[in-house]
Amino acid sequence: MSKFFFISKKDAFHICDKSQYKESTIWEKFKLMIRCLFCDATRHYVNRNTKLTEAIKTSKLDCLSHHERQLLNERLKKKLKDEV
Repeated sequence: MSKFFFISKKDAFHICDKSQYKESTIWEKFKLMIRCLFCDATRHYVNRNTKLTEAIKTSKLDCLSHHERQLLNERLKKKLKDEV
């Protein structure tokens, strides 16, 4: 019965990552909570992952357009070619 509720640390980290993208089931979240009750490493990982998720959601990042990315890539390739 205990194997039914308890998961490995690796599985807990995976479920935590899935939760970040809203892909985990209620049962997985429950098992993750059980794991967090007795494992400091899992609890620390979940806290850090939650903070990271919130930071990404609240950030105001401006991404490069496709054209800007291509120009940057071409400049980088040219610079590397010139140095060789």
